[in-house]
Amino acid sequence: MTDQNDDVLADIAAAVAGTDRRYERIANFAWPKGVQMAVNFTADFDAMLLRRLLNEPPMQLAKGEFGGRVGIWRLIELFDSQQVKATIFTPGRICELYPRAVRAAAASGHEIADHMWEHRVPDDPALEADHLRRATAALERTSGRRPVGTRSWHRHEALVREGYIYNSHGSADHLPHYEYDKDGKNCLLNLPFHYAIDDAMFYSFAWLGSGNAAQRITDTDRVMDLWWQAFQQQYAQGGYLNICMHPFVSGRALRIAALEKLIQRMKTFPGVWFPTCADVARHCLQAFPAGRATA
Repeated sequence: MTDQNDDVLADIAAAVAGTDRRYERIANFAWPKGVQMAVNFTADFDAMLLRRLLNEPPMQLAKGEFGGRVGIWRLIELFDSQQVKATIFTPGRICELYPRAVRAAAASGHEIADHMWEHRVPDDPALEADHLRRATAALERTSGRRPVGTRSWHRHEALVREGYIYNSHGSADHLPHYEYDKDGKNCLLNLPFHYAIDDAMFYSFAWLGSGNAAQRITDTDRVMDLWWQAFQQQYAQGGYLNICMHPFVSGRALRIAALEKLIQRMKTFPGVWFPTCADVARHCLQAFPAGRATA
């Protein structure tokens, strides 16, 4: 008789083996000379798109709209005042809804990167390719620069075909690394982030339609303490921190003030680099190119 758990464990073992084939860690990873650690400040500029996809009530839609009307501008102002270059992961549709904000972020030197056409990836490959092309064209048209990075679950083949060099999606490592598709082809650099460094996990009431038992609005001081601990730990290792924010979440005034204090505190440590994700990706690709043949 076969134990049902044996089948489950076999599936897990196969998944782990597949993961090992798909992931390539960078040996002897190092930052540019004089840099001890890199911190990417990233913002997912969803506004109300995800709220609409989830058919959330009007109050939730208004919360998302705040991100486009107010929150994104506060984040741009904060990053500019602190001389931090951020990466704004932006759905293509946002270029139609809030073009001034996208142009302003780009004009300040922040990276405008892909976050899908309307915050979803169609199952049909042809429709997926169409969505990606439309998003890429909209971002290039609005920002004046073709995007090279994404935060999405688009297929590697589609991303590579459109000229993307990195994805910032997933938590399989704590340092930049390379990922391949299931056939061992179409390599992309991955810049990992984790939900422990994601504002929505701490500040979003009714996040993703969660039930009452899952509601949370955490004190800003507590969140900044957690992120500061993460920064210190990575700094000691010469590591990497990718902080994920949402304009409708972190764009609230009290959270902007807390972020400002956090950035100022980080700046007291020597050798901290605040680049865009594209800057990190180009460093990795030039200094530590992928080691496998992907043809």
